[in-house]
Amino acid sequence: ASLLSGEKSGALDDVLLRYVDYLKRSVSLTRKLRGALAYPAFLVIASSFMVAFLTLYIVPRMADLFTTLSASRGLPTITVIVLAISNGVANNIWWLLPVALILGLVAFVWLRTEAGRLIVHRLLLKIPIAGVLIRQIATAQLARSLSTLLSGGITVPDSWDIASQALNNLDLRQRSHAVLPLIREGRGFTEALEKANWIPDLGLDMIGIGEKSGSLREMLDEVAAFYDAEAEVKLEQLTTLLEPLILIFMALVVVAILLAIYLPIIETISAGPSGRG
Repeated sequence: ASLLSGEKSGALDDVLLRYVDYLKRSVSLTRKLRGALAYPAFLVIASSFMVAFLTLYIVPRMADLFTTLSASRGLPTITVIVLAISNGVANNIWWLLPVALILGLVAFVWLRTEAGRLIVHRLLLKIPIAGVLIRQIATAQLARSLSTLLSGGITVPDSWDIASQALNNLDLRQRSHAVLPLIREGRGFTEALEKANWIPDLGLDMIGIGEKSGSLREMLDEVAAFYDAEAEVKLEQLTTLLEPLILIFMALVVVAILLAIYLPIIETISAGPSGRG
């Protein structure tokens, strides 16, 4: 729509440049997000394989030893728990795997429905740092889309309608539906935006200044640039926090399994011949 309007108004070159810049920034942000989440995802997968190997391969092969130690001294609580989990999974693996696959397929299909995505998107917004990051990315995306559309000669109501429908988060998109009727009623643009109830206060203030000074499009560019920078900082904070949390959690799980394996042996050796008698 903006390209067509730009062609009619004779400003097609400017609109094309802005559109290309918009696409470049969108692709750049997507790559940064994927790059930031790649290492935490690798940690989770690698640690999960390690836990599965210890629980389903190592622990069952020491079952006879644990049975002998249990008869003579009894086993530590942590060993009993790990043995119960290992035996439970190993003995029921042939029906647990199909159930897990079916549940995964159901979850995959559900997440492709609008209702499923809406619930997940709402939950993501409630996660402390991630929720703020999502709002900042959405604010930058929305401001840049609006600026590009307005520069192409699209009216404010139509620009908002197009830009808000392009939001990736369904919850934010749904909240934005209340804005368009207010704009068409003749309310101020900034006043109408407040009804969406998700755009950051600073962003609203900046847009309000641009609206009052007659430089809305230019201010929308500033809002987009500002929240692009803020999103990069928040993304770095998220990954900085996420990586050690995953490492600590998985390390605790692995240590617990290793303790369950070696603690009975250490206790038996420490007790000596008298303990075995």
